[in-house]
Amino acid sequence: MKLIVTVGMPGSGKDELVEVARSIGLATLKMGDLVRDETRRRGLQLTSQNVARIANEEREKHGPGIWAQRALPKLTETRMLVDGCRSDVEVGIFRHNFGDLFVLGIYSSPESRHDRMMRRSRGDDGASLQELYDRDRRELKWGIGNAFALADGLLLNEGPLEEFRRAGRSKLEQILERED
Repeated sequence: MKLIVTVGMPGSGKDELVEVARSIGLATLKMGDLVRDETRRRGLQLTSQNVARIANEEREKHGPGIWAQRALPKLTETRMLVDGCRSDVEVGIFRHNFGDLFVLGIYSSPESRHDRMMRRSRGDDGASLQELYDRDRRELKWGIGNAFALADGLLLNEGPLEEFRRAGRSKLEQILERED
C-alpha cells in the first residue's frame, strides 16, 4: 500500500490537496472528519471550541495517537492520501502500519491561512486572527510541529489557488511514481 499523509497548520491548503488527490484517482481520508463526526455523535455543534475539546479529550483519555488509530481501519485502498496528521505520534503509527509512507508538509503563512479560513466559512474555524493563533498554539501543543519536522517533502502555498493545485498535482504524481 502507498500512503501519503499530509501535515500542515489549519488553512494551509490540506483540503485543496485532498481535492487534487481525488482528481487523480487517490482515495482519501480526512482525519479532521473523524473528530467532527465524534463531535456530532455527541450532539454538539461544530464550533471551533467543541471540536477542539473533543479532539483534546480523546487524546487525553486514549493517548496522543488515538485519531491515527481510529483512521487505520478506514485505510483500505492500495493508494491513499490521509489528510491532517497532527503529531509525530500519529506519524509513527502510520509508519509502523504502512512501510510505504510519504509525509507531505504543507506550509502557508498565518495571514494567508486566516484569509482562506474566512472565505471557506467552516463552522469549526474561528473568526479572528487571534482565534487562529490560539488554534495554532493548541495544535503545536499536540505535536504538529514535530510531525512537520518528519515530513519527507514540502509544498508551499502562498500564491494563487491554481498554482497550488498544479504544484500539488505534480508533487503527488512524483510521490506515486516512486512506487512504480
